[in-house]
Amino acid sequence: MLYPLVIWFGQGQVEPRWLAALLLLAAATRLPTFKVSRVARWSMFCALLLAGCAVWANALLPLKLYPVLVNCVLLAVFSYSLAVPPSMVERFARLREPELPDVAIAYTRRVTQVWCVFFVINGSIAFATAMWASPAIWSLYTGVIAYILMGLLFAIEYLVRLRFKRIHHV
Repeated sequence: MLYPLVIWFGQGQVEPRWLAALLLLAAATRLPTFKVSRVARWSMFCALLLAGCAVWANALLPLKLYPVLVNCVLLAVFSYSLAVPPSMVERFARLREPELPDVAIAYTRRVTQVWCVFFVINGSIAFATAMWASPAIWSLYTGVIAYILMGLLFAIEYLVRLRFKRIHHV
């Protein structure tokens, strides 16, 4: 969550390659706790590639594209779960309720689709702000607004779920 603020505060104060080195250091500290799945390996590889480009070119843009990468990875994971069930939201739901009725499975699939749309929109806005907006606007969107929108989506879905459960007696 602090990543966009670090990039924004560091811009003009620290060369992008040193900010990228900080990202690489942060990634290295996470490696021992990182689950070694195919998705995790690919996302880590892409993050390291962005950081490597920032170091090589001493450019800020690859660092600003990291939130876009995160949205792309989440979109890929959630979309894949729609193609190869259970959906991602169903997996989360089964952690609390292992036996879900068919109507709840359909609901979780729809919520997974909503999250996919969110990741497309959020990633697109993150990309646009990285490419064409000021660093302050990019930082504001990726470090504050995107999290508010995510929280708002969680809250709305929670209220819809309560209503859904009441209507369907789930």
